[in-house]
Amino acid sequence: MVAPRPVIVSTAPVTLVGGGPVAAEALAAALALAPRLFAADGGADRALALGHRPEAVIGDMDSLSEPARAALAGRLVEVPEQETTDFDKALRLISAPLVIGLGLRGGRLDHELAGLSVLAAHPERPCLLVGEEDLACLCPPELAPDLPAGMDLSLFPLTPCRCESEGLLWPTEGLFFEMGGRIGTSNEVAGQVRLRPDAPGMLLILPLEALGALVRALVAAPAWPPAAPAR
Repeated sequence: MVAPRPVIVSTAPVTLVGGGPVAAEALAAALALAPRLFAADGGADRALALGHRPEAVIGDMDSLSEPARAALAGRLVEVPEQETTDFDKALRLISAPLVIGLGLRGGRLDHELAGLSVLAAHPERPCLLVGEEDLACLCPPELAPDLPAGMDLSLFPLTPCRCESEGLLWPTEGLFFEMGGRIGTSNEVAGQVRLRPDAPGMLLILPLEALGALVRALVAAPAWPPAAPAR
């Protein structure tokens, strides 16, 4: 599938709300870092219920309520194909230094797995997913978040890869990671963290309190090149 041209271009990070659970406090924290708000299909209902009006709604619109559709008339970006999720559609149509996503992980395991699959499919689109208990993002080619010693840090390979690291209690130098084999969960920050995966397949998981530090690090980090288009 050829990626469509982005219809939303921002020079600053943006917030994207999906149809899953979204805490008011988490949305407020995201908007403090990325004030421009967008929604993926039924995520518009979530945003409106929390008192926020998204600039645009992207998706196939099969989950958007009629009241939300009426309230946001003129802001709907409909993508009728059913081959991809609404999160995938939104991420492809937003060009920004970082997308902070909420309501795109929790609620159901299949939804969470689908969200993580979208991250792996679009490594060139930096995106941080805020869950109910933690943060998850695809690690860029080099990342150096400013994290306190003792903080939990997990690495999980969505695709096979290696990941050089500094500042971790258990170093990862020379290790090969793959799902069903060696993974890197339940590590810990021991100093200044620096991560260098050799391929766009390593998921980084941090506690919610790392939101600000991780956003700053992701915005400053280099991005992966676009993945080869599917045939």
